[in-house]
Amino acid sequence: MSEHRRKPPQPQGGGRAAARRGTSGASPGRRAAPRDATGSPSDAYGTPGSTGSSGSTGDDRPYGGRAEARRAAQRSAGGSRRKAPDGGGGRGGGGRRGGGGPEGSDGPGRGRGRGPSRPPQKKRFIDYPRSDKYGVRRWLPSWRLVTGLFVGLCASLMAAAGIGYAMVDVPKTADTAKAQNNVFYWSNGKQMVATGGETNRQIIKYEEIPEAMRFAVMSAENKTFETDKGVDPMGIARAFVNMAKGGATQGGSTITQQYVKNAMLDDQSQTISRKVKELFVSIKVGRTEPKETVMAGYLNTAYYGRGAYGIQAAARTYFNQDASNLNASQCAFLASVLKGATYYDPAGAPEIDPVQATPAKNKARAEKRWSWILDEEVKDKRLDATDRAKFKAEGFPTLQSPRSNPSLGGQTGYLVDLAKAYVINNSHGRITALDLQKGGYEIHTTFDKMKVHKLEAAVKKVRKENINQKLRPKTDKYVQFGGASVNPTSGAIEAIYGGEDATRHYTNNADQTGAQVGSTFKPFVLAAAMRDGIRSPKGPEVQGEGERTPVSPKSLYSGQNKLKIKKYNGEVWTDKDGKEWLQTNDGGESYNRPTYQIDLREAMRESVNSAYVQLGMDVGLDKVKKAASDAGIKDTSFASANYPSFSLGTSDPSAIRMAGAYGTFAASGQRNDPFSVTSVDHEGDTVYRHPKAPVRAFQPDVANNVTDVLRTVVDKGTGTNAKLPGRQVAGKTGTTDGNKSAWFVGYTPQLSTAITMYRMDDNENSKKREFLEMYGTGNQEKIHGASFPSEIWHDYMMEALKGEPSMSFPTPEPIGSIVGATPSPSITPSATPSPSDSATVEPSPSQSSPGPSPSTSESCSSWSWNCNNNGGTSNGGTGGTPTGGTDGGVTSSPSDPGGGNGGNNGNGNGGIFGGPAG
Repeated sequence: MSEHRRKPPQPQGGGRAAARRGTSGASPGRRAAPRDATGSPSDAYGTPGSTGSSGSTGDDRPYGGRAEARRAAQRSAGGSRRKAPDGGGGRGGGGRRGGGGPEGSDGPGRGRGRGPSRPPQKKRFIDYPRSDKYGVRRWLPSWRLVTGLFVGLCASLMAAAGIGYAMVDVPKTADTAKAQNNVFYWSNGKQMVATGGETNRQIIKYEEIPEAMRFAVMSAENKTFETDKGVDPMGIARAFVNMAKGGATQGGSTITQQYVKNAMLDDQSQTISRKVKELFVSIKVGRTEPKETVMAGYLNTAYYGRGAYGIQAAARTYFNQDASNLNASQCAFLASVLKGATYYDPAGAPEIDPVQATPAKNKARAEKRWSWILDEEVKDKRLDATDRAKFKAEGFPTLQSPRSNPSLGGQTGYLVDLAKAYVINNSHGRITALDLQKGGYEIHTTFDKMKVHKLEAAVKKVRKENINQKLRPKTDKYVQFGGASVNPTSGAIEAIYGGEDATRHYTNNADQTGAQVGSTFKPFVLAAAMRDGIRSPKGPEVQGEGERTPVSPKSLYSGQNKLKIKKYNGEVWTDKDGKEWLQTNDGGESYNRPTYQIDLREAMRESVNSAYVQLGMDVGLDKVKKAASDAGIKDTSFASANYPSFSLGTSDPSAIRMAGAYGTFAASGQRNDPFSVTSVDHEGDTVYRHPKAPVRAFQPDVANNVTDVLRTVVDKGTGTNAKLPGRQVAGKTGTTDGNKSAWFVGYTPQLSTAITMYRMDDNENSKKREFLEMYGTGNQEKIHGASFPSEIWHDYMMEALKGEPSMSFPTPEPIGSIVGATPSPSITPSATPSPSDSATVEPSPSQSSPGPSPSTSESCSSWSWNCNNNGGTSNGGTGGTPTGGTDGGVTSSPSDPGGGNGGNNGNGNGGIFGGPAG
């Protein structure tokens, strides 16, 4: 057949069949011909049954679809079974049934032949799950992974700890950890009461904490305290182990951690963040703060039970002594209650846990732990075995009976208020009321516990036996008593009686009350007359006061009732209407008829008003006022000194000041102002100490003569109820017009005491505060200083001086001139005035300031409402409004604002007309 009639070869279609045919048609060992060796692409492989010569026509023909293109690609890549050379073919390489893919391709070829192995992959940083393992092993971490994680965790924790340590600061002590009470002490150093602050705590210095207490808490709670850095890892581990075993829980906290918890962190919540913060702060405190600071801080802030915070409050609460005086046995007990007072206070706490916190169970626990702590101290070589044996023989320490904070009832509240006010008024701004509210002060007072109780008992006895407001509501209701007892040689206020109960009756009756003192003022008139002298009489035309003559107790004055009172120049004192002044005596009695002459000693003994009113006019009321002030009466309590009745006690000093002023006479003219606080300590430092500053008020001869005259009042005068067997007593009764107050003030060489009695509704809610008459009170026709006040004075002084030696007053030296008096007294100057002492605070007679001149200003004018004449009787002036008292440091107390019918400082008509009676 001719060549032109031959059927041209069919184009090789695509598909897998064609690819297989093309592959199988090639000789296994034949190398593919170069692409340009023949004219037809198909000649590279040939067709079945063709030969090299006949299978090629030399003509160029197009590819036959996808199959042809695939074959061409296979030829370019090499279709042998050999492994493709580097760089040739990607996925499968040349295999039996599949050639290599196109250049640059990634996957295996379509053929089933196995291609070359994959290139090695890049290692992962953390090979987990493990890629080269199968099954369970794939999920088990390798030792490298475990070690790496552990090292990484430790490094992270260390970094976090370092950051936390750097970020925390040692915080300031929380205010709640510094809150304290004020502690008041009796004169013997025993605690009276802890009050006035937010917490029963008194912070003391490290040096005041006994070594035995420090050793006890270290042996019981933190043996490594002196060497650790604030935390104890082994202690924490032991605590966890004990808890895991179900044994007794043992705290892993060090003393430093407990101090931080108590004192530095206000947040006491049981959270992880607070625990972490506490840990960091503890570490920092352990590394930066001295051990002494940490130990003192812990013991001063810890709670010991019974409301006591801090070692000092605990020592007072359990043993009634200062912490510095505790022994090792007592310290071991206090270290025991630190574990938990609810279950270790032998008093028990059944109100909290009636089953486990009974007194019996608590005592057993406390004794067991107390003994264990002592044994631990011996093991730690912090306690000698000999001392341990001694404590074992002595047994469990004796504790005070449990009681809450002592009440401020009874007299305690008055004593506390008195001492607080004294501190505020006399510390010159160093201790303010706000400071006392914050607490932390130890106030040592002058109060004698025994005398306070005896004075209260004496008042209660008289009240119980005589005052019955249910039986006599009109006369016995609102009866008040007040009293004060002062040491003449020091001025220390040793006892007061402020009222029935400080929690129910708020006015301190020992302080300013507004009650007039009556005839107890007369000794100051006598003292002025003997010190400053009386003025020589002058006619109305003569100005000035002329010469002065000191008088003697033997000087004579008129004891006539309704006596015309004259100025020193002889003019008769008249009221606003021009009527003559007539001075009455108590009971309208005249003395020593027909001459009416009476010496000043007898006039004092019988409390004759007329004689002492005229004496006051002769001396000058300004001199009388000065003598009372020098003796110790506060200027704020004086009534007006422009009227004759001033000499009869229209002023209203307190019982404290009256006792102090009479104490000046007892001390031979040496004045020691009353005080109630000896010293004040704060955190171990003394911040106030009472200055001893006695003042020479009178020369000894003046004061001793006053005492000698006052002795006759007690021996055979109005004050005989006050006699003390075997003792010398000087004193004076006092009763005011209108019978609205009664007094007795008396003294021995060792003690001066003033007792007052009056009626007033001085309840804080009372709208009308005025003095009431005492006619019929206690079933008595009239209350005198010689009745209930002198009885109270006697009963109290008998007990207060029990065991004290009997002392005598100094023998008085003769003094002054005996001046005579007729119904119109004529004054004879003394040729030799009494000697004066250069240390006297008052001017001598030649230096005295002039008294009131005989001008109309001293007479009652037509417009003066203060003058009124009713024939020498009184309308009964009452006490006035006090201007504020600082007697012993006390602030002002309420008084009668009414003041009767008027008058200066509330000393109204009764003080002007007749004045107080004896």
